[in-house]
Amino acid sequence: MSQYTAVTDADLAEMLSAIGVSSVQELFDRQIPADVRLSRPLDLPAGLPEQEVYAHLRELAANNVSAEDEITFLGAGMYDHYVPAVIDMLLGRSEFLTPYTPYQPEVSQGNLQAMFEYQTAISELTGLPVSNASVYEGPSAVASAGYLARLANGKPKFVVSRGLHPHSRETLQTYAHGFGAEIVEVPLKDGVTDPDAWAAAIDGETGAVFFQQPNFLGAVEDAAALASAAKDAAGGDSVVVVGQYDPIPLGILKPPGECGVDVCVGEGQTLGNRLDFGGPSFGFFAATEAYLRRMPGRIAGETVDADGRRGFVLTLQTREQHIRREKATSNICTAQALNALAGVVYLTWLGKQGLVDLGELLLQRTHYAREQLAGVAGVSALHDQPVVREFAVTLDVGGVDGVASVIRRCQDAGVNPGYALGRDYDELGTGLLVALTEQRSKADIDQLVAVLGAAVAAERSAAGVTA
Repeated sequence: MSQYTAVTDADLAEMLSAIGVSSVQELFDRQIPADVRLSRPLDLPAGLPEQEVYAHLRELAANNVSAEDEITFLGAGMYDHYVPAVIDMLLGRSEFLTPYTPYQPEVSQGNLQAMFEYQTAISELTGLPVSNASVYEGPSAVASAGYLARLANGKPKFVVSRGLHPHSRETLQTYAHGFGAEIVEVPLKDGVTDPDAWAAAIDGETGAVFFQQPNFLGAVEDAAALASAAKDAAGGDSVVVVGQYDPIPLGILKPPGECGVDVCVGEGQTLGNRLDFGGPSFGFFAATEAYLRRMPGRIAGETVDADGRRGFVLTLQTREQHIRREKATSNICTAQALNALAGVVYLTWLGKQGLVDLGELLLQRTHYAREQLAGVAGVSALHDQPVVREFAVTLDVGGVDGVASVIRRCQDAGVNPGYALGRDYDELGTGLLVALTEQRSKADIDQLVAVLGAAVAAERSAAGVTA
């Protein structure tokens, strides 16, 4: 017996004999081509005592910089919002922390209720009648919406705004290749989706259209106009209008359900989840009732038991382990239930008025930050569209390398000024995306203005930029 398995040498010999092979290695030799086998022991260092491993891991961790180590204005889909202590307290309870997806779901009334309350919150937030019990994250939610549309109407064309998050566009492209859909991208004009190009790209073969609210450049789109134009250009309601929404601005923006959006998806990290160096988080997925049976994942429902007491059931589960694989809409299992629980706890903690207050606070601070930065020499607003929590500026510093250098200079001064747009948009090589949360005070914004102004001035001088 080994330290990790209960199989004895005699057990192993009996099993190998039963299937007609002489060794475990022979199993690998039969299945794995010789040219892809390593054919030597793994090059691993010698083991270390536990305390030395701990010291080594601490040394590695010290190389990371977190949002608590610098004043950060990074955004681009993940944001440094405050996470209240009640979330850690509730998520640490073993009833929520340890369970796997319930295979006898009605036994797990607590987990089902948590799912149901989460769905209710997402439905109220989006103004759409149906929500599932979460998916993995925002981009895969977008891709799942594409698959839903392909199943619903069979049309092979997806029209996608260039303002949709780059990761969402990439994920949708990957999924679409698998189920035979073509992606047509619509450019931006003055910071928002070009309305004329949008309408021109949509036709009777268009199965779904995708936009983001606010879009990746931080601009607030006219969601109702985009949805209406899509229905008109496609010749009816068969086209599925998909909106990827940031949930926090929904406190002050018109909800997608009132804008003609059929499916609303998004990244849930901002709702009670920390940055955690990129994850995990969760994705939310809400829709009109027409698409109820094509939604991915699970949907919990409310009912009464034989004695008339309130109870919860797993109403729909469209994952491949529960129904025939060819009828499944996803392979989502436990999904991100714990992260989604953090989301509903956060929304409950914040409350309806609190969400409005937070949105208004972000609106005011974002306006102040954009106004102050636009007054810095070498910095200008990329567009003048309305923004809520994020905005884009351009830096006159000689190109992409100059932007990278400015960011490094700011980081050395303890401020992360934002996200370099040139990483995802070739046409915006001198762009910088600046994000605000309630954790960035007016003093922090003033410090950003000072630090970024000094960095831009130094880079312009080094690059010989005089205009």
